[in-house]
Amino acid sequence: MAATSSTSTVQLQQLNRPPTPKNATLLNSEGHHLGSNEDVTGGLPAPTTTATVTQKWNYPRANANRVLSCFWSLFVSGANDAAYGALIPYPNLRQQLESYYNLSYVVVSLVFLSPFVGYVLSALLNNWIHLKVGQRGIAVIASSCHIAAYVVISQHPPYPALVVVYILAGFGNGISDAAWNAYIGNMDRANEVLGFLHAFYGAGGVLSPLIATTMIDKGKLGWWTFYYVLLGMAVIELVWCTSAFWTQTGAVYRETIAQANAASPTGSGNSTMRAALFKRPYARVSWLCAVFLLAYVGVEVSLGGWIVQFMIQVRKANPFDSGMTSVGFWLGITLGRALLGFVTPKLGVKLAVAIYIPVAMGLELLFWLVPQFYVSAVAVALQGFFLGPFFPAVVVAATKLLPRHLHVSTIGFAAAFGGSGAAILPFAVGVLAQAKGVQVLQPIILACLGVMLGLWLCLPRIGHKEE
Repeated sequence: MAATSSTSTVQLQQLNRPPTPKNATLLNSEGHHLGSNEDVTGGLPAPTTTATVTQKWNYPRANANRVLSCFWSLFVSGANDAAYGALIPYPNLRQQLESYYNLSYVVVSLVFLSPFVGYVLSALLNNWIHLKVGQRGIAVIASSCHIAAYVVISQHPPYPALVVVYILAGFGNGISDAAWNAYIGNMDRANEVLGFLHAFYGAGGVLSPLIATTMIDKGKLGWWTFYYVLLGMAVIELVWCTSAFWTQTGAVYRETIAQANAASPTGSGNSTMRAALFKRPYARVSWLCAVFLLAYVGVEVSLGGWIVQFMIQVRKANPFDSGMTSVGFWLGITLGRALLGFVTPKLGVKLAVAIYIPVAMGLELLFWLVPQFYVSAVAVALQGFFLGPFFPAVVVAATKLLPRHLHVSTIGFAAAFGGSGAAILPFAVGVLAQAKGVQVLQPIILACLGVMLGLWLCLPRIGHKEE
């Protein structure tokens, strides 16, 4: 016992951790193999499942209001994207977009293509905007872009001005989509919450053509009057999202990133984006997710935007019934996201999507090859049901396969880059429809689904577990 009372000092020598081998195999936090990294000479970033307090949709308490405001923001985006399908058809009615401006399919399709510029800008600027003004700034900028676009469109300006102003709408959609997906993608039970987030996008897609078709076909109102409805929704978006994220400034976001990057050699800001897009093994996951979403969103908006015209011209249905087919498609997407969001984590996200895509392809063949209106209407609604979970599944896969400090950059880029599919593929369909007829929609959709299946199977293995 006497020895324990001595006052001698013991000096401890600091031991340095041995360097990581140059060709060491990298595993993410879930133990998933990502390949080798010849450039890494230090430790890996903090894992996705590190022992920190995981945020939930209702914890901290402020999250409940923030999540609901994100739901509303995606509702506005869905209503915006689905409006095209209700405005382009009905060639015999003067009120519609095509006949109002006396334009061809190709020229009208520019309203699909012009938002692409906005999506590209959002993909490039999303991380920088987060660093400068945080989620509060995202809420203000995205909502303001929607408001400005809808004010101009509601005045039915000359067509060149209409095409330009759709860039604003695309930019607003791009940065809000990217920001809210990244925010919710890091929460507990992200699959389910993301399912509801995108279900609200689908709900906007359901109500938008329903309201627009009723106003235009039944109420004999001008096509631009629907944008007064969107304008009111965008004002609510501005007030709700800005107040919900008022404390989430750029300084708060930079501090969050600094904490997440404490153990990372890539740092923050643009270097984080470069690591996500150009540094192995992370670039593989980032680009596969981005290109998958490009094809998926293109399929979604092409079907939603051109299905009405297809039903009128190929299935010989009346305009109102054709508009209801678009409603059925978006309703299928909404229900699929809400319901299959609980099934997907049970199967495992990789296996679930690998099942959903072939089912959607089979329904597409049924839609294409059986020339009956009611068969086509049911097939496209069911197709929407199985397409619904794809976007949330990609976000979840990215959070599982990448370290936490890359989540905002990667998910933001993938969501914004993928969102450009809402412009590219519908425009391509319009160009081909001008030359070959709107029936070209079906083989294009089927080919895109095949590409999506190949991309999905190229992702690294994701463990079979509850996400």
